[in-house]
Amino acid sequence: MKRHATRLAALTIAATALLAAANASAFAPADRSGPVINSDVVLAAYEKRPAKKYWRTKVRFRTDEAPGTIIVDTNSKYLYYIDGPNRATRYGIGVGRDGFGWSGVVKVGRKAEWPAWTPPPEMRVRERAKGRVLPITQPGGIDNPLGARALYLYKGGRDTIFRIHGTNQPWTIGQNMSSGCIRMMNEDVEHLYDRAGIGTKVIVIGPGSKPGDTYFDDRGVDIFRQIFGG
Repeated sequence: MKRHATRLAALTIAATALLAAANASAFAPADRSGPVINSDVVLAAYEKRPAKKYWRTKVRFRTDEAPGTIIVDTNSKYLYYIDGPNRATRYGIGVGRDGFGWSGVVKVGRKAEWPAWTPPPEMRVRERAKGRVLPITQPGGIDNPLGARALYLYKGGRDTIFRIHGTNQPWTIGQNMSSGCIRMMNEDVEHLYDRAGIGTKVIVIGPGSKPGDTYFDDRGVDIFRQIFGG
């Protein structure tokens, strides 16, 4: 009798565990690592984060530039916002593909939330030759290539046509994919947008930059700040 009761209890526990697993599976979020194959509906956009090394982090950082300056290293695919002496926030970025890279010192001349996108005429011509018709202007929104925020880069008081902006393609961070703009994940560009004001100095290191033009040294993750903030 005792053995029967023990066996019954074991079966009850097993059944309960299976039921809990089934319920958890039923209410778990769907796997959105890619488009749904066996469906007539395919998600146009889904979250796919880049490699972890491109996630926002606080680093130990040496430079001669003043706090509040932005340094864009297109070679390593990182953007740095200098927080103070020996420290910076590092963001992963996507940069210009071959033939669209550039370098120079510019300033943030304008900022916009959920900006509209106006492709340059030469881009529309270039894309039309590939069979893709671009709009003259696309209103801001989740499907807009400029993403959630844009910082417009100016030189000598004039718009360079280059921007630091979000993207509706977060998986392109860490790659050479753009026409010269600096792409960031939406949550990262929102974070930078709140810190970098109009007039912020932006140094872009890319084709044409010479060793020693801009001194900086990324000394790796600042463990203390990552744990305790600041």
